[in-house]
Amino acid sequence: MRLTDGLLGIKEAVSSSLNVQSFLSSSNGSHPSLSSPALLLDLQRAAGSLHFLSLLTVVLVPTASAPTDCAQWCPPKSSCVNATACRCSPGFTSLSGDIFTNRLENCDDINECGPPPRVSCGKFAHCLNTEGSYHCTCSPGYELASGAKTFRNESENTCQGKNHPTSSISPTMRWEGICSTFSKHQRGLPDASMPKPGSLNNQMTAWESTWPDLTPDPYPRTRTKIDAVTPHEALLSLAGNFFPSWTPPRGIKSRRLSRFFEKVEDLARKFIPAFAQDSIQGLIEGVDELLQTPEDLEALPRSEQHRVATNLLAGLEDVLRNISQALPNGTLTFNASAGTDLSLKVQEQGDRNVTLSLNQAKMLLSLDEVHGSSDSGPSVVGLVSTPGMGKLLAKAPLVLDPKQQALLRERKEWLGEVSPVLLSDVVSAFVSNKDTQNLSFPVTFIFSHRSVTPGPTQKAFCVFWEHSQDGGGHWSTTGCEMVVTGDASTTCQCSHLSSFAVLMAHSHVQKEDPVLVVITYVGLGLSLLCLLLAALTFLLCKAIQNTSTSLHLQLSICLFLAHLLFLTAIDQTKIKLLCAIIAGALHYLYLASFTWMLLDGLHLFLTARNLTVVNYTSVSRFMKRLMFPVGYGVPALIVAISAASRPSLYGTPTRCWLHTDKGFVWTFLGPVCTIFSINLAFFLMTFWIVKNKLSSLNRDVSTLQNTRMLTFKAMAQLLILGCTWCLGVLQVGPAARVMAYLFTVINSLQGAFIFLVYCLLSRQVREQYGKWFRGVRKAKAEPENYTLSSGAVSDASKHS
Repeated sequence: MRLTDGLLGIKEAVSSSLNVQSFLSSSNGSHPSLSSPALLLDLQRAAGSLHFLSLLTVVLVPTASAPTDCAQWCPPKSSCVNATACRCSPGFTSLSGDIFTNRLENCDDINECGPPPRVSCGKFAHCLNTEGSYHCTCSPGYELASGAKTFRNESENTCQGKNHPTSSISPTMRWEGICSTFSKHQRGLPDASMPKPGSLNNQMTAWESTWPDLTPDPYPRTRTKIDAVTPHEALLSLAGNFFPSWTPPRGIKSRRLSRFFEKVEDLARKFIPAFAQDSIQGLIEGVDELLQTPEDLEALPRSEQHRVATNLLAGLEDVLRNISQALPNGTLTFNASAGTDLSLKVQEQGDRNVTLSLNQAKMLLSLDEVHGSSDSGPSVVGLVSTPGMGKLLAKAPLVLDPKQQALLRERKEWLGEVSPVLLSDVVSAFVSNKDTQNLSFPVTFIFSHRSVTPGPTQKAFCVFWEHSQDGGGHWSTTGCEMVVTGDASTTCQCSHLSSFAVLMAHSHVQKEDPVLVVITYVGLGLSLLCLLLAALTFLLCKAIQNTSTSLHLQLSICLFLAHLLFLTAIDQTKIKLLCAIIAGALHYLYLASFTWMLLDGLHLFLTARNLTVVNYTSVSRFMKRLMFPVGYGVPALIVAISAASRPSLYGTPTRCWLHTDKGFVWTFLGPVCTIFSINLAFFLMTFWIVKNKLSSLNRDVSTLQNTRMLTFKAMAQLLILGCTWCLGVLQVGPAARVMAYLFTVINSLQGAFIFLVYCLLSRQVREQYGKWFRGVRKAKAEPENYTLSSGAVSDASKHS
């Protein structure tokens, strides 16, 4: 028998096996022909044996559709992309993203519900995360207009209040409803099984002892349509509505954090609305213990610690906001041993001005500002203090809003590189309404902190923790301002609700070296005079009119305008728009100067290669066509692209120049370094050509001499305009001060060097200067001779 025939028989047997298994499962032993237990056992064994053979055929017989270049190590919840990569299924992701190549990575569920949330369910609703997906449900007391149970996003939200919204029912009424549900299912159970108000743990213990199996219904045959849920199911439904999903930040490996979230899951699982105070106390104690003994959290990188802090602040606020809906009206306070405190106020009517106080903070707000007119049910206001959060937020960056940046610019100050220090506890404020980003009237916070007197280089700021898209965050002053500060207290006002604190940051006052200032102004003044004389010389001296002179004329004009603008407007930082325009103009003019230097180097190389007169016809024609579009067009293109991509980076707090953030200054340094490198190559090739011609030619010596003179002048120009800017880049380390002096001296005298090399050292220019001076002297002498001759004639007439 052939192998294929044997495998065909196995296939038929397997088919029969599957039919038998299907038959067994469908009949569930109730078929009359299977009433014999022995027969039933034999059939099951036969089916099991044939199923084993089916697995064997899978191993022995390769299928044509099986991929041969697919990675076999892809983890669960992923699919193969190619031989080296896997792709996570929708709703899952890895540390490297949807596609990954590291065999140690797994596909974890994406928590769309946050914190921070990736989706918005809208008003009267909350998000529930599921494995690989999520859905939105209406809050207790609300239902969808369509009667559906779930929806996907805010655009599908039609949640509307029921006749008796859950949020308006008192905890006593909720408890009576739960007891009513219990009474329907007691069925003669002892009175001791009935939960009574008290400790949450005691009630859950009594519940578990009464209902050991939480899934099956103990009275399946007596359940009616009205009486369709078990008491346990009713409690779980309420718990799910009040206790939102809170998961750890993705990619953080910490045993201490895992234990904390295990406690959170336990609180959520055992949550009963009637015992919401016990759940809140347990949550506050859990956060307090975590922050008091962070253990391996302190060993995480700073960026991951900031992500953990963001998750804790956002998650704690979200859970407290929802659980508080089950509290009775009034003000409640919760405390923990390490200082974590919570103050809550629940009210439906009454004074709309609310004040909440903690040990180290106080908050004053108006409920009319934070409670929407369409919101029903009680208003919840909370203030929670987490002093231990400072451990996770250490060395977090501070970002100032534009107004405070402008104020520092006016005072010629900037923040130092030293990380700001927390003066106060981190406090989080929340209300039942989540939309609190732009309040009409600010919320007032009064912080008590350790006694500190800011020094001359220290400043206190009212800040809030701003979340970033990667799950981390930074301190920001946007929307917050300091009202008054003292040695031990600071009053702040903010136009939104979030997590707040008071920071102490180090500032530095800009101090200029008076010697460098004098050198800059004197040198630039001399350069402006020399550049003006050089430009007039190149324009009026007919003896040197050629392509090279045109290049030098444009270079002198660009440098003259750049230095003049630098000297008069570099410090005009008060008007931000004007400062940005000045920075853009300086960017363009200095780039144009270097571009004309590049064209000068190209012209020198082409002239040396042809080894003829300087204004060689083909070279001159080529340069005339090329130089103006390149000399002025290329810098304009670079500045236009830079301004379109990063317009806010033109102008710094202290100077109207390019900002160093995000490498923006390289829009200038990049082209400058490129031009310097290209010119260096041109000059090296020029010297090589001149050297070879000098050794092989004996004629046309004057042309070679002119070429060598041009090469010397161009090298001098390269040192003036190229190496000096390299000195600016080298202002680091111990030699920074020396480099600063060299950079200032040489750059401030650029115009003087150009006038020296291209005018005073040129024989033709000196001869022209001589003619001009002789013409001026002759013009002055003629009036004098005319006066003398007139006097002589007058005397002669008198004598006669």
